[in-house]
Amino acid sequence: MTAVPTRNADGSLVAWRQQALDFEREVAKAVIGQERVIRLLTIAVFARGHVLLEGDVGVGKTTLLRAAARAIGGDYERVEGSVDLMPSDLLYYTYLSEDGRPKVDPGPALRHGENLSIFFFNEINRARPQVHSLLLRLMAERSANAFDREYRFPYLQVFADRNRIEKEETFELPAAARDRFFMEVGVKTPSDQETRQELIFNQRFHDVDALVATVKEGVIDFRQLPVIAATIQKYVHASQTLQKYVLDLWSAMQAPASVGISFPGIDMARLIRGGGSPRGLSYLVRGARVNAWLQGRDIVLPEDIRSLFQEIIAHRIFLDPVYELRQEGLTRDLCAAIFAAVPAP
Repeated sequence: MTAVPTRNADGSLVAWRQQALDFEREVAKAVIGQERVIRLLTIAVFARGHVLLEGDVGVGKTTLLRAAARAIGGDYERVEGSVDLMPSDLLYYTYLSEDGRPKVDPGPALRHGENLSIFFFNEINRARPQVHSLLLRLMAERSANAFDREYRFPYLQVFADRNRIEKEETFELPAAARDRFFMEVGVKTPSDQETRQELIFNQRFHDVDALVATVKEGVIDFRQLPVIAATIQKYVHASQTLQKYVLDLWSAMQAPASVGISFPGIDMARLIRGGGSPRGLSYLVRGARVNAWLQGRDIVLPEDIRSLFQEIIAHRIFLDPVYELRQEGLTRDLCAAIFAAVPAP
């Protein structure tokens, strides 16, 4: 195993890794008690993947994204999901100018042009499926058509937050939409008393604008991110043994009974309705390469795969409707059972 990935010609991976660690430290100034969430966010940033955040109201998801956007640099845009939001609302808005004439200006997705780096869709499940469709186009192709031309967003990264508390006037993301998200990250309330006390009594955390302002701007040059991401994928390697391990995990996920996995009261032959797409497994390896790089390695180890399996794969496992109400618990147990059943190299 090589200690640090320096095999690229100019050794820039080492300098970029330092930038990534600096990025984490800056975000941690504004968000405490969420070290793993910040690491997952860093992996997504350097894997160029879009992120779906889940968590209770008031746990700091918006603060986390504002801090990350400030550290990445580029332009930031936020849209609030609502039942009356239409796709056109993302592209343009109309109004009457001072002279009483109708005017049309670019909307939130277009007005920053190529400098748009972070697009935050708050409460995405409040928006209609038509809006989801446009968002998927933005995510998949980093482009949109409006005003008789195509707009391109080469540095765009989408973050979306899903309100899981309220069910009225919400539209669940379809399977195809969830599969487009690189990672689904749960943001939980910190459990240790010291962090809870800080969040409640330290006035530093009461003014979010001032708190986010403490984060250094542009720790990473957002225009370099596509190049950095491609270089990581090129120079951090997955051995043949590791590749076989990933394929074995995939097979076990699609047919858990074939590797001896069984749960009491569950028809294992019926349990999985759809289990991980090729895109999902390729995302898993992409994230594992970034994780290895952040750990100072140029080769992927089984623990890189296992450490990201839940966040990258679990939301791509779709159960038979009979078991949908138990989706979260069953997929978590299934992931753990797969690791126990498939021997690591």
